[in-house]
Amino acid sequence: MPHSAEFETGLPVAGTAVVLRDAPEGMQALLLLRPDRGSFAGSWVFPGGRVESDDLGDDEIERARAAAVRETAEEAGIRIRDLVTISCWEPPHEVPKRIRTWFFLAEEDGDEVRVNPGEIERAVWTTPEGALRLQAEGELLLWPPTWVTLHGLLPHRTVADARAALGTPEMRRTRILETADGRVFLWEGDEHHPEHPGGPGARNRIATGRLPWTYERG
Repeated sequence: MPHSAEFETGLPVAGTAVVLRDAPEGMQALLLLRPDRGSFAGSWVFPGGRVESDDLGDDEIERARAAAVRETAEEAGIRIRDLVTISCWEPPHEVPKRIRTWFFLAEEDGDEVRVNPGEIERAVWTTPEGALRLQAEGELLLWPPTWVTLHGLLPHRTVADARAALGTPEMRRTRILETADGRVFLWEGDEHHPEHPGGPGARNRIATGRLPWTYERG
């Protein structure tokens, strides 16, 4: 897990719940549709939000976990359990409103999803394959952290499989590279990451200039 000394200071903190459940067609994740205004307008996201004063914990990660639980209840009307840290995302410097967000793998507790009107338009349980296919067809708007997380779930058929594959949480400091083919989002280990580059030819990036997006790592 990243040490707190590695964090960029001064950023607000949020928690996001990647809520999973088993289904006959394969493991599903909960995605919520944001309204066409405000943060992440018109996009499909995992439930979550900023840490508030009543989100208690001994450190930043614990407070972010509490925020993920609370926000999931507020946005989707469900309880979640067994939250495990999977990643931490810092937005690129070009973003005017930057928030460091911890992602947690979580399981639903059998409640019926009831979205919060005005804050969430719709909710859907979908396989990672289904969500990425619709995004590739231009039917879903996803942001890179959501896309990368869904992409990472592709090999797993069950929640138990996804949990068994978890390793050390990844720190992802996003940087943007403008190319002739469009915008590329970079993370640590890519040869062109300005602060944490890999060796010549190393890749950890999404090319978003055209659909379908492509992820390179290695």
